Amino acid sequence: MSVEKIIKENEGTIVDVRSYGEFMGGNVIGSLNIPLNEIPERVEELKKLKAPLVLCCASGNRSGQAQHFLSQLGIECYNGGSWLDVNYYKSQATK
Repeated sequence: MSVEKIIKENEGTIVDVRSYGEFMGGNVIGSLNIPLNEIPERVEELKKLKAPLVLCCASGNRSGQAQHFLSQLGIECYNGGSWLDVNYYKSQATK
């Protein structure tokens, strides 16, 4: 399943891994903010979210790091890239 399809069909949870300040400057409606540096200590919380997780940040770099880390732990997740791209797909949601 493509990241675009997951977002458009509201199949998972969008997790923004940017800093709180960046997140407050603009974010995807309904997304959660868990900064990249907090990911390791919040793994149990992430495991309880509706899977798959779609991770996003400013450019896709930090979300890529988070995706690699979480995948190693067996958590189904995808790098959604820039939050702006994720936001665009979200605006086209079918549900």
